[in-house]
Amino acid sequence: MSIATLGTASILLLFVLSLASAGFAAIGAARRSERLIEAGLQGVYASFGLAAFASSLIIYAFVAGDYSIQYVQKTSDAAMPLFYKITSFWGGLDGSMLFWVLLHTLFASLALHANRDRHRDLVPHAAAVLSVITAFFAGLLLFIKDPFGLYLLDIPTQGKGLNPLLQNLYMIVHPPSLYLGYVSLAVPYAFGMAALITGQVDAAWQRSVRRWTLFSWMFLTFGLILGGLWAYEELGWGGYWAWDPVENAGLLPWFTVTAFLHSIMIQERRGMMKVWNVSLVIVSFLLTIVGTFMTRSGVVQSVHAFGADPVLAWTFGAFMLAIVLFSFGLVIWRLPLLRSRGELESVLSREFAFLVNNWLFLVAAIFVLGATMWPTFTEWRMILAERYPDLLGWQDPGERVTIGAPFFNRYMRPLGLSLLLLTGVGPLLAWRKTSQANLVKQFLAPLVAGVLTIVVVRGLGLGSPWGLACFGLCAFTFWTIVQEFYRGVALRRRQRPQSVLDALIGLVLRARRRYGGYIVHLGVVLMFFGWAGNAYKIERKTTLRPGDTTELGDYVIRHDGLRATEDWQKEMITAHIAVLKDGEQKTTLLPARWWYFQLPEQPTTEVSRYMTFGEDVYVSIQEVDMTTGWTQMSLYINPLVNWIWFGFAVMLAGSLICVGTRKSDGPGEDV
Repeated sequence: MSIATLGTASILLLFVLSLASAGFAAIGAARRSERLIEAGLQGVYASFGLAAFASSLIIYAFVAGDYSIQYVQKTSDAAMPLFYKITSFWGGLDGSMLFWVLLHTLFASLALHANRDRHRDLVPHAAAVLSVITAFFAGLLLFIKDPFGLYLLDIPTQGKGLNPLLQNLYMIVHPPSLYLGYVSLAVPYAFGMAALITGQVDAAWQRSVRRWTLFSWMFLTFGLILGGLWAYEELGWGGYWAWDPVENAGLLPWFTVTAFLHSIMIQERRGMMKVWNVSLVIVSFLLTIVGTFMTRSGVVQSVHAFGADPVLAWTFGAFMLAIVLFSFGLVIWRLPLLRSRGELESVLSREFAFLVNNWLFLVAAIFVLGATMWPTFTEWRMILAERYPDLLGWQDPGERVTIGAPFFNRYMRPLGLSLLLLTGVGPLLAWRKTSQANLVKQFLAPLVAGVLTIVVVRGLGLGSPWGLACFGLCAFTFWTIVQEFYRGVALRRRQRPQSVLDALIGLVLRARRRYGGYIVHLGVVLMFFGWAGNAYKIERKTTLRPGDTTELGDYVIRHDGLRATEDWQKEMITAHIAVLKDGEQKTTLLPARWWYFQLPEQPTTEVSRYMTFGEDVYVSIQEVDMTTGWTQMSLYINPLVNWIWFGFAVMLAGSLICVGTRKSDGPGEDV
C-alpha cells in the first residue's frame, strides 16, 4: 500500500473516530455511563495516534522526495536541506491543516488526561467539544484539502520547491509557535462550554483553563515576535510590522486572551465578570477560526496568504456561525448562574482599571478585524452591486478600498499608549477602593519619573509628540514596577535577615503569578521603549557604485564591492558595505540577493545589520548591475529597535514564571 493511500485512509479513520468519540462522550455524560465516557476519552487518545501517523507519513514523503503526492511536489525539491524539507510539512495550506489536527489532538489528549480525575463532570463534555473540532478539520482534509492527493498522470520528476521567503530559520519556528498558541485555545473553549453545559460555572473550570490560556498567550506572543523578526531580517523594508492581514490574524486572539488573563483575576477575587470571562474564552477561540479563515480562504489579499479557495471559505463561514450559535446560546441559557456576587465599588480601584483594560483590548481587536476585512467588504459590495443593481438599489458599485499601515498606526498608537498607561496604573490601585492618601503615596514617584523623562528627552532635541508620550509612559510604568518590587523586598527583609538578592528570589517564588506578571509588564515597557525609537527613524534610498560613499545620520556608508557566488540551491550576489563613524570603520555589512534555481522569479533579500543597544544600521539591496557595479540600496537607522527583542525575552521569562505557578498560589497573589 502506498504512502498516499495509507495517509488518506488514516485521515478517513480519524474523521470517523472523532465523530464516534464525540457521540460516546456526549451520550455517556447524559446517561452517566462510565464505559461510554471512557470510550470517548480513549477515542480522543487514539485520534492523536492517527494524526501522528498521518503526519509521519507526509514527513517521510518529503524526506524521500515522493513527487507523486501533489503537496510534496509543490512545496519541496531535492536540493533543499533536510530541515527545510521537514518544515515544508506546514509550509503550504494542506499540510498546515494536518499540522493543526496533530497539535489539536495532542492538546486534547493532554488536557483530558490531566483533568479526568480532578474535574470528572466537565471532562466528558469537553471531550465531546474537542472531538467535534477534530472532526471538522479532519473533514476538511478528507473532502477539500487532502495533503495526500496524487498526480494520476505525468508524475513530475522534481519538486517546485518551498517559497524562498520561507526558507529562513525564523520561519522554522514562527509558524509552529503561532499554531501552538492558536490550537491550544480550543482547550479553554472546550472546558468553558463544559462548564456551561453542566452548570458548574464557578472556579472549577477556571482552574482547568488558566494555565492553558497562559500557555496559549505565551506561544502567540512568541510567534508574533518571531514573525516580526522574520519580516525585519528577510523582507528588507526596514520595518517589522506592516499590519498585513495575515499578521493581524495572529494578533486578534492575542488581544482577547490578554484581556481574559487580566479579567479572570477579578472573578477569582470578587466573583464578578463571569459572563464577560466566558465570552472572552469563546471569542478568543472564534478568532483563531476567523484567522484561519482569513489566511486560507483568499478573502484577504496578503503576500502571506495561502491563496483563494471559495469552498473552504464557505465551509469555515458555516463553522464560525455554528460556534457563535452554540456558544452564546449556552451563555444565554446559563445567565441566571452567571450573575456576579460582587459589584464595582469605585472607579479608583484595581477592578475598574482591569475593566477599562479589557474594553481597550476588545476595541483594539474589533478595530483591527474591521479594518483588515473592510477592503474585502467593499469588494463584496462591488460584486453584489454589479449582479443585483436593481434589487439592492446600489447603482454605483464603487471600488475596492486599500487600507495601509498609516491608517492602522493612526488609531492604534493612542490605544497602545492607553494600555501602557493602564499597565502602570493597575498595580498602584487597591482592590475595591483606593483612599486619597494611598493614591498620592502610590502615584507620586511614578508621575515624577514620567514627567522628568519627558523633560530630559525633549531637552535632547527629540520632539515627536508620540515619541515623548511613549518615553514618559515607559518611565511611569517602569517606576511602578520597580516600586512594587522594592516594597516587597523591603518587607521580606524586615521579616527575616537575608540579602537583597535572596529576598528578591524568595519574593518571586512565593507569589509567582503576581511578580511573574510584573516581569511580563517590564518586558512590555522595554518593547514600548523600542517602539518609541521608531518616531526618530532615518531612511535613505540610494544607488552607489564600488568606492562611492553616502551619509546616513552620524554614519558614512561606503560601497566596497560586489561578489557573486552560488551553491547547490541558489545564486548569490553579496555587497560589501563599510560602516564608518567619526572616521573609524565600525564593521563591514554583507547584504545580499539570492536567486533559487527552482524559483528564480522569487529572489530573496538578505539584510545585514550593525547592532548596538542604541540603534541598528540596517542595509538591504534591491537591484544590482554586475557589469557596472551600480547597486540600489535601502539604508536605515532604526533607533532602539533591539530593545523590542530584548523586551520580548523579558516577557517570555515572566510568562514562564507564571506558568510555573504552584497549585497553592491563590488570587491573593495575583498582579
